This record gives sequence, structure tokens and C-alpha cells, in this order.
Amino acid sequence: MPDSRRSFLERSALAASAFTIIRPELLRGAGKEKLTAGLIGCGGRGTQAVENLLTGDPNVELVAVADVFEDRQESSLKRLRGLDPKISSRIKVTPETRFIGFDAFKKLIASDIDIVMLATPPGYRPEHFEAAINARKHVFCEKPFGVDPVGVRRSMDAAKKSEELKLTVVSGAQRRFQRVYVESVDKIKQGAIGDVAATYAYWVGGPVIQQKERNAQWGDMEWQHRAWYSFVWICGDQVVEQHLHNIDVCNWVMGAHPVKCVASGGAAWRPKEEIYGNIYDHVTADFTYANGVHMSSYCRQYPKGCHQNISELVVGTKGRTNCMDLASPEARKRAREPMENPYVREHIAMLNSIRGDGPYINHAMAVAESTMTCVMARESAYSGMELTWDMMMNSKLDLQPKNFDYKLKMDVPPLPVPGVYKFI
Repeated sequence: MPDSRRSFLERSALAASAFTIIRPELLRGAGKEKLTAGLIGCGGRGTQAVENLLTGDPNVELVAVADVFEDRQESSLKRLRGLDPKISSRIKVTPETRFIGFDAFKKLIASDIDIVMLATPPGYRPEHFEAAINARKHVFCEKPFGVDPVGVRRSMDAAKKSEELKLTVVSGAQRRFQRVYVESVDKIKQGAIGDVAATYAYWVGGPVIQQKERNAQWGDMEWQHRAWYSFVWICGDQVVEQHLHNIDVCNWVMGAHPVKCVASGGAAWRPKEEIYGNIYDHVTADFTYANGVHMSSYCRQYPKGCHQNISELVVGTKGRTNCMDLASPEARKRAREPMENPYVREHIAMLNSIRGDGPYINHAMAVAESTMTCVMARESAYSGMELTWDMMMNSKLDLQPKNFDYKLKMDVPPLPVPGVYKFI
């Protein structure tokens, strides 16, 4: 029987060094090898990401999971094991590969896996992403890539290293894999609407409340983890956690990040109660790119029943587009097919990149820059200041706690007031 590609690569590596075996899963062009994945963050988004991953390719398995809460991990595995057998049969997690606690991510990353899936609340993203890249793992990394300038810069440094190592990094900015977006953005860049004169980004929707009441047994840190969307240090505020999708499209179109921003916002609707934390419910921002083009951005979370609008608009000298309507009729028709789901397509593209069956993909730096763009808007709104990209790249703002314990006392900073809140 002819040697497999795996055995050939292993023999070649052994020939180079008696002490080093290069795993073919880390090399593009390794063929249809079975790949293994581990999930860090077993909430709803992480669980869905696993389902999307296993839907997109039959030669990948989930073999490890990590979370700070055992009950979240249990509910995630229960849901995954209850799916169609074509998917559930590839859930290979054992008691030995279930990791719990604040250091669980380290144990998962140190295990024998090819792909690390990062789906915890975004306050942890820089540390987890850095650790995965240092371990030379391919990464599916949910957006955003951090919640503060120090953390995002940490992700940027890891992004540079991932490029040097030729690791595949796919983010949860799934519009970058949605065919109608991909074709439309390509046509914008080819001049279909002339020169871009202005861009607009909107996420206007209902509120996100992760936990509606507090268990008396929970300490502050556990409570803030379970209600993570309401606290700036772990969520980043709506403009960072959610509106990144739309801002990232505008940056993608422009091929750059803005160089300055003036923003405003506040909490017009969110009651001053514990479950609503210390984030704004609306932020509007005016960004300026280096070439003078502006991006007008607006995000808002008000109760259901109010106006909603989740979209982008690009205005050119010869026309305008919503970044989807320039796609071919075939792409628009195929958009309704299950395998065209962008949440599935991003995983198909990731696996093809790892194996060398498709183009190499590493969106880490692009989405990290979009994350910093969003943080710039939040900090401008909080402080009432015009902020520049250089100011963000030199900011000392670091929101990550220095200690971690379920019972840790954590005072919640007050809602930011422009003129009182200080950008650092």
C-alpha cells in the first residue's frame, strides 16, 4: 500500500531531526486528514459554533471542552449529543478532556488538538488567543478580539505571530464568508459604484440580557460572568461586542481602519438596576479614514417593538450599495441553501485553509483592527473626547481583573459620564 501523506511528512520530519515530529495538521497541504477541535466557552455561541463546524466537514471531531462553569459545560454537551447522529457521533469529549475553572483554557490548549475554538465572553479573548497561538494551534476566534486597548494590542501581537507561523485564524465576523457580501465588496473595490464617498453602519435592535436575576449564592465575579453582557470589563459594551459586525464591513470595504472618531451615547432606556450593569444602550459615532471618507455608525438596544435596522450602506460617486445587492443572481439564489449559511461557511473555509484545499485565511489582524475601531467609539462616547488611532495604540486602559475567584468581590464602576470619565 502506498505511503499516506501523513506518514511521508512524519518520516521527512524525522529525517530532519531525531527529536522532532512535525504534525501534518499544522501544515497546509496535509490532505483530508481528520482534524480535532477543542471549545473554550460552552455558552450558546460556542455550542452553535461547534454545530456549524461539524456540519461543514465530516472529517473533524470535538474532543475537548473548557468553561468556568460545569453546568454550562454540561448543557452544551447535552445539546450537542442530542443533534443529528451525523454530528453527535463526532462529539468525542471524555471525562478526561472536560476542563473546569479559570485555568481550564490552559489545560485544553495543552491537549492534543489541532483547532482551538474561542467563544468565551470577549474580556478573555486576548489572553486565550495569545495562548492558542503560542501553542501553535489553528484558531476559530469569536469576535471581538478584546474589550480595551491593552487587550486588543495583545491580540494584535498574537495576530502577527500567527501570520509568521502560517496558522489559520478565522473570526466570528461571518459576513466575510457570506457569498453575497464577498461578491459585493469585491465589486465595490473594483469600482462598481465609483469612488467610495461615505459609509454607514447600523445595529439597531432589542436588548441582550444574559441573566435576569442573581442567585444569592453567587459571588460578584460569578454573577458578572453569568450576566456578562451587562458589564464593560467582560463585554466591551454593545458597540464593541455586537456592532463590530457592521463596522468591520465598512473597514473591509475601505481596506483600512479609521484614524479618528467622535462619538456620543448614554443609557436612555436601561434601568439603573443590577442586571443592567454599566453599559450604554446607544452609541453614535462619526469616524474618519485617512483619505477623508467618513463612516457614520449607530448602535442601539431598546425594548422589542421599537424600530430595528441591522445593515450597512456604502455611497459612491456612481451609486450606492447595501453590500449585498451587487452579488450575482446565482449567489443570491444560493444564499438560502443550508451549506451557504455564513456560520457554516466560515468553518468550511477554515478547514480548507488548514488542509491546503483552499486559500490561506488569517483574519486576525483585520478583525483586531475592527475591534480597536469599536473600542475607540466607546471610549470617545464615554469621555466626550475626539480620539485618534494613535491615542488608542498608546492607551493604558486595561479592564481585565488581576485576580479570579467565583466569590471575588467586584464593585461595578458607575455608568460613564462624559466630562467626568477619563480616557487613559
